[in-house]
Parts: sequence; structure tokens; C-alpha cells
Amino acid sequence: MKKWNLVIDVAKCFNCNCCALACHDEYHGNSFPGYAAEMAKLGQRWIDILQRETGQVPMVEVSYLPVMCNHCDNPPCLKAAKDGAVVKRDDGIVLIVPEKARGQRQIVDACPYNAVFWNEEKQLPQAWPFDAHLLDQGWTRTRGAQVCPTQAMRTLKVSDEEMRAIVAREGLEVLSPETGAKPRVHYQNLANFYSVFIGGALTRELAGVSECAAGVKVALFKHNQLVEEQESDTFGEFRFRRLKRDSGTYTVRVAEAKFAMEVEVKQDSVYLGAIDLAPARKPAPATN
Repeated sequence: MKKWNLVIDVAKCFNCNCCALACHDEYHGNSFPGYAAEMAKLGQRWIDILQRETGQVPMVEVSYLPVMCNHCDNPPCLKAAKDGAVVKRDDGIVLIVPEKARGQRQIVDACPYNAVFWNEEKQLPQAWPFDAHLLDQGWTRTRGAQVCPTQAMRTLKVSDEEMRAIVAREGLEVLSPETGAKPRVHYQNLANFYSVFIGGALTRELAGVSECAAGVKVALFKHNQLVEEQESDTFGEFRFRRLKRDSGTYTVRVAEAKFAMEVEVKQDSVYLGAIDLAPARKPAPATN
């Protein structure tokens, strides 16, 4: 049987919040019996964008992670619910049934992803219902996937076997797999959100003026093994990205300047600052 899945490419998300706004537009001011009661105007983001900053001024990078109800195959909220307040549909979607969930705050507490919200006015636990009311009408994509300008979200309805093949082929991951909840929201390039970088800026003195040194080869080594080599950009900058936090000591080498520096990577990115190369040699005078 085919089931619904959501795939999110973290590398493509730039915090436009179109998905979050589409969700608010769909559920605030509207109720869908059997699917979802009206979403509160304030205090709830059924689709949210987490933000993480890394680096030091002037080299700082910001990454974003869209989060929502994961529609788990082993949903803790279902175990905590009473009287059929939470259901797991055959197509993979998990619904908090508004007509049955009133007063059941334990459903909020059971979610390991903090994706279930408590509506104080209605005394209801609520979460993003995968736009099930629209999919049941024949839609093939959630509203968030439709409005995403970078196509960072993909809505897939495939068999579990097909989804396992996609996960393996694209290197997809889920959030907090150790919970055993088995989410149906999968992430591509998840390391982008949690990784750190080593960066710096190369300069060169020309005619007594310090200029950006572009096109200079910079190499990153770990245990004397080459990790990556790149060239400095137009601004003389280089960045070795997608390094794991607490991954130990690296060596940055700039062969042209006979420069080498050991760098220890901990919880944050490391900016090495401006690195001055040897002044460019002036060409020898022409002789006849």
C-alpha cells in the first residue's frame, strides 16, 4: 500500500517561511471536522523553521530546519491518547481527532519532537495534519510543498519498499531516530544544519595596498590525510564546510605562503581571520 511521506532538503531552505504562512492561512479561521479544529492565531506554529547560527563575525553562516508533526509509524501520541483521540491511518498520516481529544493534554507531553501544541481556548492538543483533508480531495502535494519557492519540500506517496529505496539512494535521515518513533518526514542534507566550518580570508600586498587574494589553493588535512582542497574566492575567502562538531584537530595549509595552522573543532565554527601572504614579487627589469 502506498503511504504519504514528506522529504525536506535542508540545503534549499532559506527561511522564507512560505510553508509556515501557508499552514497558518489554511488552518486559522477554518475548521475541518475529523481532521483539525481551528488553529489559534498566536502562539502556535504547526510548521516552524528552526534557525542555527555558526561562526564568528565577519564570517557567519545561518542554517534553517523546517519542523512539524512527523506522522510517525510508532507514534508516542497514539499510545498516550484515550478513546481514539489519535488515529494512525493506513496511508501513514497521524490525526489528532478534534472531536475526541478535548482535555487530553497528555498527548502534547507525549510528543518527543514538541510538535503538538495545546490550544488553551479550545482545551485541545493540535498538530499539523499533513493537510489530509486536501489530499483526500485529490491533492498530490501539501500546501507547504506547493508554495516552497526552492522546492525544498517534496510530498511523496509511495510504498514502504519504494521509500526505503529513496532513503538509501538520497541519503535521507530522520530527526532523533533514537526515540524509535519512526517518522515519515525525511531530511536531505541534514548535516548542513548541525555541521560547522573552518574559514579564513587571504590577503596579498600589491603596490603597498592589502588586497584580497583570489584563486589561492588552500588544503585541509586531518591526521596528515587530505580532507578537501579548494581555491579562495573573489574576496580571498575559503570555507571548509560540513565538518562535524567536536571532530578534533585539523591542519589548514596554504602552500603559496608556506602557511600551516592547527585548528581544533569543538561546538562552533572557527574563523581564522585574515591571513597575509608573502608580498608579490615585482618582475625583474627587462634587459637587452
